[in-house]
Amino acid sequence: MTENNSPQNGVKASVVDALVGPSQAVADPRRWVALIVLLVATFMDAVDVTVVNIAIPHIQADTGASTAQIQWVVGGYALAFALGLITGGRLGDLYGRKRVFLIGVAGFTLTSLVCGIAGSPEVLLAGRIAQGAAAALMVPQVLSIIHVSFPKEERGKVFGVFGAVSALGVLAGPLVGALLVEGDLFGLGWRPIFLVNLPLGVAGLIVGAVLIRDSRAGHAAGLDVGGMLLSVLGLLFLVLPLIQGRELGWPVWTYVMMAASLPVLALFVAYERRVIARGGSPLVVLSLFSRRSFAGGLGVQLLFGLASGVFFLAWALYLQLGLGFSPLKAGLSGLPLSLLLMAGAGVSMQVLVPRFGRRVLQAGALIAAAGMVLFAWLTGHYGTDIALWQTMLPLVPMGIGMGLIVAPLTDIILSEVPHEHAGSASGLNNTTTQLGQAVGTALSSVIFFNHLGGNGNPLAQAAKMPDAFAHSLPYVAAAFLTAFALLYAVPRRAGRKGSDADGGNRGEEQATQPAPDPALTR
Repeated sequence: MTENNSPQNGVKASVVDALVGPSQAVADPRRWVALIVLLVATFMDAVDVTVVNIAIPHIQADTGASTAQIQWVVGGYALAFALGLITGGRLGDLYGRKRVFLIGVAGFTLTSLVCGIAGSPEVLLAGRIAQGAAAALMVPQVLSIIHVSFPKEERGKVFGVFGAVSALGVLAGPLVGALLVEGDLFGLGWRPIFLVNLPLGVAGLIVGAVLIRDSRAGHAAGLDVGGMLLSVLGLLFLVLPLIQGRELGWPVWTYVMMAASLPVLALFVAYERRVIARGGSPLVVLSLFSRRSFAGGLGVQLLFGLASGVFFLAWALYLQLGLGFSPLKAGLSGLPLSLLLMAGAGVSMQVLVPRFGRRVLQAGALIAAAGMVLFAWLTGHYGTDIALWQTMLPLVPMGIGMGLIVAPLTDIILSEVPHEHAGSASGLNNTTTQLGQAVGTALSSVIFFNHLGGNGNPLAQAAKMPDAFAHSLPYVAAAFLTAFALLYAVPRRAGRKGSDADGGNRGEEQATQPAPDPALTR
């Protein structure tokens, strides 16, 4: 079966998708194979968020990078990624999700090569920032392509797999990094953590070009440049201090920038309202926030990212510095979390959420919070004498609980989003997660590092690590409990079989779309 990419057929497909949705249009028979390409791209990005942390000492020894440069190798990727997600998602709506996805994959692959062969810290830093920008083009298209390519009855299952793969990539990053660095493949040291992306990226480009069906908004205007600039500036003022503040000791400029982000983001909202009033095509469709599933789901996503930001940084330092685990042993100790998260995600999407709706996510929040309480007790009781199996035990309820949340949450957030705004909504969803993780990491300065005492240097305060880690866990539990409460804002039947949320959305889409040109639908 060959793909016809003529302009007329492309417009026709956009009109049909916009009017009737993919569940009523003819489903692409290649969508399941194309999904593999999308999931591989998701996994590559998720791994690259955390894989560098394990290799930092080797990178610094090999390249002679300063502490500030190493901080930017880690933070530069996160910053470029966070700043570009909303714009990247909207570019897919406007110019074709497949096209922007493939551009993102190509850029991610090329910048991975740059990072892998970098001979100086300056080149590595530039490559990492460019890699984050490429990921911002690639990642939002994954959710939006899934949203418009799969019929409603299949989307829950697919979003469940997506959530599990994304979370697994983040958790697997340190383990993958440890295996590649300690394996010293071909004598390349730390470089394979980047070079491993090359065969995956090339394969993704070839297979994606053949199998992914393109889609875009049916009648959107050009890119909202003013909104893009204001959103990037507002997020820069907010995210940059959160990423760099702890390492720099929170200088005055970090507080000034965070305070300045509020009026800039308020100006962005006012500007978007003017664009809408003039009949233009805004970067962010503000009416999406009137939908309970979208607004409430993003709030939960923010809390989920916050809990992750606080926990995973403190956990990694606790295992390696407080308990003396090797990077590989620390990575292996997280296997229960990874495996049970995937199991919880599968059961959640296939069995529980279709029957019980949002109550499944609320149960997951309570189970995850219970795991954190158990971990705090074990850490406080056994101190540095805690056994490996005892560090793994609390990860059982945490993995199950996180799986029950992360899998259906994306499906719920996007369930009422019109197809023409799928990219913008996907970018907002990913940006919210990144912002939550940045806030959580920043809060670690107060919750975890300050509790270490002294100058807060983890190497110098390793003996106090178990106590500081135990001190941070109730805050993680509190974030999960707050998510439990906020889930009451989500429709009770969200995600359940027979829920009319998506159908109601489809009716609204039909009411708001212009009538198609008869010449395009004959």
